[in-house]
Amino acid sequence: MARFVPIILAGGKGERFWPVSRLKRPKQFLCLDGGDRSLLQCTADRLLPLSGWDDMFVITAAHIAEGVKEQLPEMPTENILVEPQGRDTAPAVAWATIEVARRYGDDAVCGFFPADHYITDEQRYCDTLRAATDLAVSKGAIATLGITPTFASTGYGYIEQGSPSGSFSSGSVSDLLAYEVSRFAEKPDKATANSFLESGNYSWNSGMFIFPAAVMLSELKTHAPEMTNALIEKGVDAYATLEKLSIDYAVMEKTDRAYVVPADFGWDDLGDWNAIERLLKGEADNVEMCEHVSIDTVGSILYSANPDEVVVTIGLEDIVVVRDGNATLIVKKDRTQEIKQAVKALGKEDRFQHLL
Repeated sequence: MARFVPIILAGGKGERFWPVSRLKRPKQFLCLDGGDRSLLQCTADRLLPLSGWDDMFVITAAHIAEGVKEQLPEMPTENILVEPQGRDTAPAVAWATIEVARRYGDDAVCGFFPADHYITDEQRYCDTLRAATDLAVSKGAIATLGITPTFASTGYGYIEQGSPSGSFSSGSVSDLLAYEVSRFAEKPDKATANSFLESGNYSWNSGMFIFPAAVMLSELKTHAPEMTNALIEKGVDAYATLEKLSIDYAVMEKTDRAYVVPADFGWDDLGDWNAIERLLKGEADNVEMCEHVSIDTVGSILYSANPDEVVVTIGLEDIVVVRDGNATLIVKKDRTQEIKQAVKALGKEDRFQHLL
């Protein structure tokens, strides 16, 4: 069995969870499910059965690198790869893969995992990763985990399944079907999302990839040679010269070695405050993460970082109210994607820099 090296992508800002998520305390450092482990810590915890700390990596941004070390004290410092500037996912994947190949050889298997996912069935998750690793090694493939859609989401990208390519099994996962990737589709409008769901031929793009290092390096040299050669020659010192580029655009939309494994292990990407409702809403009228007094308020999400604070609402429906220290957010649930725009607006004014 090839050495499996999980790499956690932890450089994001989590702006759609503002004001709780901020520059020095981004979403991946938060405990958003009511537990005592952050999203980053939970991601590392569920990958440990596949690697152990010595073979696990994190790639992150310079301004939160110390926070990552504090969150994951068991991880060797040399396994925390620090990007001096954010350049999207292609340089992150390329640099980390180059580093893994340098340390362990080209036949090491890399797995890339965003730090902000929520997984409910961790045993099935690990067994799915083992099965996908078998696919990646046996086919010389880049295996991407697709998530079987449960609703017509307009917030996720999609992967269209092409020709079937056999089945793979591991532990609790038997006969996991794999397909050649026909195409990657951007976030659709509602009508298109409905058609994807009805076809049964699309998965949500989870952003999780597994591949032998040699395979990805070959595809990077073919499809993004300037970036790849710069990173091979200069390592992290090349970052100042690199353009922003996603791994989907750089490689996944162009390679003929991409395979998708539709999976189901209880997944959510926790993209904005509406995800908290999906996780925590039971039979109650609202999701309450604070002391809340409600008069005719339904379908709303209420959060306060101060346990001594009470939030009172009257006549609200489908509203998000978030209080954190010196900032308050009030937004309609169907407009939470625009929080990122609000944060950018704050960043343009000197008087609001302390709120970022």
